Amino acid sequence: MKTLSDPQPAPSYNAADYCSTKEAAATLGVSHRTVQLWVENGTLQAWRTAGGHRRITVESVNRLVEGRRLAIAGHPPAPPAAPAPGGRRVLVVDDDPLMLRLYELEMENWGLDLDIVKANNGFEALIRIGERRPDLLVSDLSMPGMDGFRMIRTLREDAGTAGMNMIVVSGLDRATITAMGLPSDIPVFPKPVPFNELRDAVENSLELA
Repeated sequence: MKTLSDPQPAPSYNAADYCSTKEAAATLGVSHRTVQLWVENGTLQAWRTAGGHRRITVESVNRLVEGRRLAIAGHPPAPPAAPAPGGRRVLVVDDDPLMLRLYELEMENWGLDLDIVKANNGFEALIRIGERRPDLLVSDLSMPGMDGFRMIRTLREDAGTAGMNMIVVSGLDRATITAMGLPSDIPVFPKPVPFNELRDAVENSLELA
């Protein structure tokens, strides 16, 4: 399989096995930028043509489509694995790449033994959870594709993830959040993110305090 950095396709290249970024976005129901991010983080397999255009494998697109079908049915794409020994795994979900980077920088400076994983929306978060269950989920609510409300509802309805530690950070007001049905036991923080308070909540959730 050729990688994104390769300028030419493999000798066995078959056009039917690949699609453009636009076609992948239409099939997956996400934005062009989301597809680009999924290519960059390895969620989608692709290579770049000599003209600089991405060609994405249909197989990797179909794999995400199947994952979405399972997620919508109320099941993460794969059985959650037990947390691995070592750092506590924290999955941060936000559709703003700059916000995800800010989370990463802030949390790395907390001096806690955290393994930070990032996702751009609820659907990608379910894929990450299926790969390996995190010790804590920190998520936005308003996101394209699968939003935080739907993602949390999917997780709570599955026996394997119902007890997952969760924290919400959102720009929505509390009345809207309550009306949309967010479970009342999930801590909610506003945006801009009060990182000192968030750190206390993370430590309590992971029993690090």
